[in-house]
Amino acid sequence: MRTSRFLLILLALILGMALVACGGTATEEPASSPTEQTAEEAAPAATTAPAEEAAPAPTTAPSTSGSGKVQIRWFVGLGTGTNAEQVATQEEVVADFNASQDKIELVLEIVPNDSAVQTLSTQIASGNGPDVIGPVGWTGSNSFFGQWLDIGPLVEASGFDTSVFDPALVDSYQTEEGQVGLPFAVFPAAVYFQPALFDEVGLAYPPQNYGDMYELDGEEVEWNWDTFAEVARRLTIDVNGLNSTEEGFDRTQIQQVGYQPQWQTHTNYMASYRAGATKIYEGDTPGSYVSTMPESWKEANRWVYDAIWGEQPFAVPASVTGAAEWGGGNVFNSGRAAMIITPLWYTCCLGEFAAAGLEFQAGILPLGDDGEYHGRVDADTFRIWKGTKNPQEAYTVLQYLITTGADKLLPVYGALPAIPDKREDFWAGQTERYPFLSPESIAVFEAGLSYPDAPSAEQYQPNYPEAWSRGQTFFDLLLNTAPTQLDFDKEWDQLVTDLEAIYNRQ
Repeated sequence: MRTSRFLLILLALILGMALVACGGTATEEPASSPTEQTAEEAAPAATTAPAEEAAPAPTTAPSTSGSGKVQIRWFVGLGTGTNAEQVATQEEVVADFNASQDKIELVLEIVPNDSAVQTLSTQIASGNGPDVIGPVGWTGSNSFFGQWLDIGPLVEASGFDTSVFDPALVDSYQTEEGQVGLPFAVFPAAVYFQPALFDEVGLAYPPQNYGDMYELDGEEVEWNWDTFAEVARRLTIDVNGLNSTEEGFDRTQIQQVGYQPQWQTHTNYMASYRAGATKIYEGDTPGSYVSTMPESWKEANRWVYDAIWGEQPFAVPASVTGAAEWGGGNVFNSGRAAMIITPLWYTCCLGEFAAAGLEFQAGILPLGDDGEYHGRVDADTFRIWKGTKNPQEAYTVLQYLITTGADKLLPVYGALPAIPDKREDFWAGQTERYPFLSPESIAVFEAGLSYPDAPSAEQYQPNYPEAWSRGQTFFDLLLNTAPTQLDFDKEWDQLVTDLEAIYNRQ
């Protein structure tokens, strides 16, 4: 128990420190090196409220204010929303909501990131949980798996038109717990690329319409992971100007890579991109859990390993990317990577890139091995605690926050609105910061919303913090260990075995 509590506190501290740096959503702030976790990845799971434990049954009358209004508590702290500017805006939204009607009193409850998990766990365990929680991403939500209200019936009864969202985004919030949320703040993934580096070697740019082919050596070929790898090899240049397909290429003196894992450095991320999202465990209770990561996930991770350590490498190990000239881990920002794959939040971290006069655009993701496109959409939203005494009123608040309230909230959260009609200001801000960003690239990002990872790469797993950490450890081995020191198949089998033991640990 002491070890679990220590892990909880440690990971919560990591979450809090990472969130203050960019002032955006939890998924916006990346780690400083490929072997560290993002803030959203680092968010811990609750240990005081068991994942499968049902929420306490209401034992008191609905909370009311002195004016007789139903009081709804809005808990902020599991993700973004705790810096001064965000708090002020959230207070303004609360005042706006309270002035808009006379039946509900919305109360804002701000809790520091480093204590939010413990505070919420304690509140839930005592039967005094808040009504609305968020914004929160998948990992923060996993902290309280089993505690979320299925809002599907409330959405249907309200007549809310969910067709304003991409249907794939709505479906991504349909889990074994029910419809646990609606889209709000979204970060679709794409291939970031440097057009100038493609021009230097005479290669066509990545396609910018899903379904388009790629022109390579005068022929039309599928833009799949094999094509992506071949293009990346030709864009990987050594100190002598040779690319990795050419005789004499010096892999010890690489000056530019065709591709680099850019803060999407976890077993689950790369597997979701290439092989597609899937639930990776089965079972209902400790003792019955089984790890079900498919063979396709193994091969997706092998592809990354070969990118770094294969005969014709097109990425470099973590020992290289940590150097200052490689951006201290922020490789694309250093200008040394022709392509990366990452969600939209990465635009937070390209200041030096733009200041150096460099330009990027966005291309579509490669076609998966199964002939389908598999993307990733990092996302934050609001959820309702299933123990709320006022589900209807809580849903009224939630609907307000993701619609009317979103107009003020999303700009300070730094997120792309899930509702298309609200995106103009977001893109205006992006093109002001990056004037070279083309309409075609913007369209690529928006098209990526149709390919969310459902279930999320950050999906719930039993004993989540330890399970997530084990996947991270495996990926760190890939980034740091040459084939002479690593048996890939053996390490993968050990990962699956370890995960199953972690899932069943009580």
